[in-house]
Amino acid sequence: MKCTAGVWLASICLSLAVVLMVSSMALSKERKDVEAPEPGSDGFAEYLLNKIDDLYRGTSSRGVMAMKIKTKHWNRSMEAESWSLGTKYSLVRILKPSKEKGTATLKADDDLFMYLNKTGRTVKITSGMMGSSWMGSHFTNDDLVKGSRMAEDYVVEYEGESKKGDIETCRLVLVPRPDAPVVWGKIEITVRQTDLQPLEQRFYDEDGREARVLEFTDHQEVNGRIIPTKMTMRPLDGSGEFTSIVWKEIDFKVKLNKSFFTLQRLKSK
Repeated sequence: MKCTAGVWLASICLSLAVVLMVSSMALSKERKDVEAPEPGSDGFAEYLLNKIDDLYRGTSSRGVMAMKIKTKHWNRSMEAESWSLGTKYSLVRILKPSKEKGTATLKADDDLFMYLNKTGRTVKITSGMMGSSWMGSHFTNDDLVKGSRMAEDYVVEYEGESKKGDIETCRLVLVPRPDAPVVWGKIEITVRQTDLQPLEQRFYDEDGREARVLEFTDHQEVNGRIIPTKMTMRPLDGSGEFTSIVWKEIDFKVKLNKSFFTLQRLKSK
């Protein structure tokens, strides 16, 4: 990533956001074998929220992602290869653009490191760099790392069935529990009736105004599970800005162990 003084922090924030997202792809146990309750029945809302929270999670994973950020002032694109094990270990290495190729970020337990390929420098990322959002993006760190869980932090109401275009859908409305560590006043979630795959999450601020929407598209089967391979976050302020993440490759059956996630691996080409 860019190492000039003015953009260096942006590079760290961007790479950190990627590694946090990759770590959110992994969890020690999957929920795919749990039978889905009937829509509207007891337990359905909690099941659905957990399903969405764990959408990209598996025991381990390896993938290639493309990211694009569009703002009023600049556009940024990159491609990265990622590996993850559980929620504690992940490694992301930039593949494109060529001038940033080799820059990598490592998450091992509670430590975060970034290797700047141009300078050969390794930086330990502090908690102060995590913030609530990462520079230039429309995702927050919690969007990426999934530090909170919707079923625990929100009271959910099943709003029933409807249609989004030609697609039969179900809709949930979430309002935060008292003292929950969340920033949204309300979240609306729309899923497909056929397989409960998410289509949209709409976020409202504490004054009830629409703030942003997260769209899930390009649903595909990967290793026996259906996932949306593209996510796009858009602020609802008329700016036309967005951040998109597209999984070009993803494998939940790759075998990894903790010894893979080392500082030596971080610096390897």
